[in-house]
Amino acid sequence: MPEAAETLPKLGIIAGNGSLPVDIIKRCRETGREVFVLAVQDEADPAGLVGVDHVWFRMGAAAAAIRHLREHGVREVVMAGGVRRPSLTSLRPDWRAAKMFARIGLRALGDDGLLTAVKREFEAEGFKVVGAHSILGDRVAKAGLFGKFAPDAQAQSDITHGFRIVRALGDLDIGQAVVVQQGLVLGVEAIEGTDALLGRVGGLRRDGPGGVLVKAKKPNQDVEVDMPSIGPKTIELAHQAGLRGVAVEAGGSLILGLELVVSKADRLGLFVIGVAPDGMMPAP
Repeated sequence: MPEAAETLPKLGIIAGNGSLPVDIIKRCRETGREVFVLAVQDEADPAGLVGVDHVWFRMGAAAAAIRHLREHGVREVVMAGGVRRPSLTSLRPDWRAAKMFARIGLRALGDDGLLTAVKREFEAEGFKVVGAHSILGDRVAKAGLFGKFAPDAQAQSDITHGFRIVRALGDLDIGQAVVVQQGLVLGVEAIEGTDALLGRVGGLRRDGPGGVLVKAKKPNQDVEVDMPSIGPKTIELAHQAGLRGVAVEAGGSLILGLELVVSKADRLGLFVIGVAPDGMMPAP
C-alpha cells in the first residue's frame, strides 16, 4: 500500500450518475485508500459498485445519510456524479433535510446555492468535503490539444463566443455548456445536462462546418462540490450531433477516461482542446 494512502482518512463518496464515481473508486483502489459509497437511488450505476462497501439512499433522507457515513468511519466526503433535480414534493425530505431547506430558502432553486448548502451541512456535521479534482488531479484539463485534430479559424471563433455565452449562463446559475455553430447558439445547457443538450442540437445544425461544444465552470462555482467534466460518451454524442469538437476550460474541468476520449476523438475526427479561463483562442 502506498505510504500516502496510509495517512488518508476513509473517503465517503456520494455517488450520482455518470462515470465520475467509478473513476474515484478506481483511483482509491489503486492507492489503497478505503472508501464507502452512499449511492443515490435511481442515479448511481449498480455495476460500478460491485465489490465496494455501499448503501443505497434516497436524496431526501439526509439524517440516514449522515448516520451511514458516521457508522462507516468516514471523515472526508466527495460528491461525484450528476443527479436529476427532483421537486421538493418528490424529494420527501426527512427532518434533517427539511431543516436545511427551511434555512436556505430560495437558494434551493439554483444548483450552486443547493450544492453549497449541502456542503455546509456536511461540514457542520464534522466531515471535510473535498473536490473530485483533489483525488483525480491528473484528470484536470490542461491548456492545449488532446489528440491529433485542431480547431480551424471558424471553430476557434465559435469557441471564443461559446465561452462568453457560458460565462453569462453561469452568472445566472443556469448551466455549464453551450453548442455554437458558425456564430449561432444552437443550444444551452440547463437542468437537462450536457448529454441531453447534445441529444437535441443535432436536429438544429446548419449546413456547412459543424459546431462545437464548450463547457466551463460557472464564475462563482464551488469546484469542491461540482466541477464540469467530459468523458468518452461526450465525444460520442458530440459526433452524433454533427459537431467538430469539444472545448473545455483548462484548470476548471475534468476529462474522465482521457485515453479513451483521445482515441475516440481521433477515430471520429473531432478535436478536444483545453482553453484558458478567459476563453480567448490564439490566432490561427
